Amino acid sequence: MSARDTSPAHGSAWRQLRGLTSARIALGHAGTSLPTGAQLDFQFAHAQARDAVHLPFEPGALAERLAARQRETLSVHSSASDRHIYLQRPDLGRRLSTASAGQLREWGQAHPQGFDLALVVADGLSSLAVQRHSLPMLERIDELAAAEGWSLAPVVLVQQGRVAVADEVAELLGARMVVILIGERPGLSSPDSLGLYFTFAPRVGLNDAARNCISNVRLEGMSYAMAAYKLLYLMREACRRQLSGVNLKDEAPVRSLDTADQGRGNFLLGAPMP
Repeated sequence: MSARDTSPAHGSAWRQLRGLTSARIALGHAGTSLPTGAQLDFQFAHAQARDAVHLPFEPGALAERLAARQRETLSVHSSASDRHIYLQRPDLGRRLSTASAGQLREWGQAHPQGFDLALVVADGLSSLAVQRHSLPMLERIDELAAAEGWSLAPVVLVQQGRVAVADEVAELLGARMVVILIGERPGLSSPDSLGLYFTFAPRVGLNDAARNCISNVRLEGMSYAMAAYKLLYLMREACRRQLSGVNLKDEAPVRSLDTADQGRGNFLLGAPMP
């Protein structure tokens, strides 16, 4: 008799579904408990999520990689002085420190013409997501902005930042639109999920109803190309309708790459969708 035959663990009739999702389904059981393997996998995923929250953000490394692509950056800090305070005081992560606000105010005053689009990168709750996905996502957004003829502010890198800090950044720089790339709260199967939050006419005091969110940008989730496609649709519509948030729905046509290649060229940079 084999060891498998004597094991107290039992499989699940849904096991074949596990090949279709990273969700924790069809784990089997050993009596009324999880099998040892499933329990160890859960503990490992939980450790990855905790590590993602506490992994330090290194804006200098990202700034160097952007500089190599001729992209200027500004490094600032929120009012949360360290990670411990950041996790306990979400409100402090939504505003810049006094010194950082002064730095951006001076920059904005030196460029009174303003900008069409400001891009912000913040660690959020997963700097792992920022390290893995922000650079390729920024490159795609830059391409879209160039194709649309939009002027770009320097990329602003915010340590200990939350979503709303982008509104203050954009207001100080005089940008009419802002997109923040931020690490999302880690899940037990997605410690590196990047979120994109877009706001038209940003200013301090806006709430989440004024923003549009594109979530789960990562290799196992939404692709960079699809995220850029959805973001371009939202920005074009925001410019046309002069708004963003709950009144601006993501109604971008769902198109495949095969369909896009049929005489349309690059579907990300093509003419506005009807």
